[in-house]
Amino acid sequence: MIGNKKLALLSTATFSLALTGCMGAGGSIPSASAPITATESQQGADAHPKLLAEFGGRMTGPQAAYVEQIGKNIAVQSGLGNARQDFTVSLVNSSVNNAFAIPGGYIYTTRQLVGLMNNEAELAAVLGHEVGHVAARHSQRRQQTAQRNSILGTVGAILSGVLLGDSGIGNTLSKGFLQGSQLLTLRFSRTQELQADELGIQYLTKAGYDPQAMSTVLRSLALQNSLDASLQGRNASIPEWASTHPDPASRVSTASQKAQGLAGNVTNRDTFLSRIDGLLYGDDPEQGVIEGQRFIHPELKLSFSAPNGYYMVNGTRAVSINGQSGQAQMTLAPYSGNLDSYVRGVFSALGGEQQRLAPSSLQRTTVNGLKAAYGTARVNTGQRQVDVAVFAYEFAPNRAFHFQAIAPAGRISTFTPMFNSMRRISTSEANAIVPRRIDVVTARSSDTVASLGRRMAYGNAQEQRFRVLNGFSSNDVVRAGQKYKVVVRAR
Repeated sequence: MIGNKKLALLSTATFSLALTGCMGAGGSIPSASAPITATESQQGADAHPKLLAEFGGRMTGPQAAYVEQIGKNIAVQSGLGNARQDFTVSLVNSSVNNAFAIPGGYIYTTRQLVGLMNNEAELAAVLGHEVGHVAARHSQRRQQTAQRNSILGTVGAILSGVLLGDSGIGNTLSKGFLQGSQLLTLRFSRTQELQADELGIQYLTKAGYDPQAMSTVLRSLALQNSLDASLQGRNASIPEWASTHPDPASRVSTASQKAQGLAGNVTNRDTFLSRIDGLLYGDDPEQGVIEGQRFIHPELKLSFSAPNGYYMVNGTRAVSINGQSGQAQMTLAPYSGNLDSYVRGVFSALGGEQQRLAPSSLQRTTVNGLKAAYGTARVNTGQRQVDVAVFAYEFAPNRAFHFQAIAPAGRISTFTPMFNSMRRISTSEANAIVPRRIDVVTARSSDTVASLGRRMAYGNAQEQRFRVLNGFSSNDVVRAGQKYKVVVRAR
């Protein structure tokens, strides 16, 4: 969600590059890669600042420098460039488990994904997988589609059928509801993902790392995705870096088999853990935080609660609210001081060029002391009817926020409790929001999985969270003298 430093909305339609977000059509594994071309370098340079802004900005400091170092070291194994300076590796401030790349040698990983890793070889594996996408030119193979539809249009086309059916209006509406950074990456084929896995394993071997790191990090990602799904009461099918396509367990097995018999044994576990100690984990308060069913933004001084049975995903520009019977987002748009015009403008943007979308009527109200306006529209998608609602709130003469929600016809009222929950928060409430960070601890002889799990700064599933964070299986135990990660409140 938008922080005070991130109030200017980006036009994501300007992203004509196909992001290799994942973890890609078939073909053999190239033994050597063609060098980065001048055209690719220019494409990457043009998209790079927009991409950084969309994913929370580029992090700086020792942790970011460490990620950059490892990323460049693994990237030179690809043959795309002859020197480390041919690549740009960025640690981005996002709480989503994701990694991606664009042509020109631009490689990205989120801090959340780095926090899930357990050694340096796994970091190299993730970044090597993304370099593999660039080396195999998977992005260019999807370029024509991306240019026709834009990234959001492509993602909208993939996901719109879930709720809206495959129709023009369904795709158009989905574009408006899929603005969060966690849904911005273009998906690649299973063949391409496996090819990027294999290329990443080759790079690991050349660099002397344990090639099994690809399979272990994929396993951790699959476990994290399953845990998130369980905690949110949903099916574990939300697109994530490790589950872009079905059957992530097969990806783990295939990667392990490809690594068997290959040279390399370096993991640098303790070095890695010491270097990520203190890394921000989960939501950044500058972008707002999700606490159970509540979203709280300490800088914008607002809060709301998702409906029962729905879960939220926090992005740089929007908070997505998802459930079986509908989806919504909380975001903002330019505001001139007229709520009626604001609501009509949001409807118009959701409809796009293909559909004139307008509310059947507009209502004014007050919600927890906030001036508000709302409207609904019933839309025929071609296969079914859906209701679209926009509910806007004035927070200042020049600032408004709104929900945009969609549900099957007659069921938009499921979001009414959420609409009515929007409120300002006090300064004391805002100051009480403290970020979480990774704390690397050395286990004592008396420590167990249960005892370290109790140190996790969560109100539920502490032991399960600890196991997934440290890559534990159900039978693994804590060993005295070894380093482990726990998540604590950063006071």
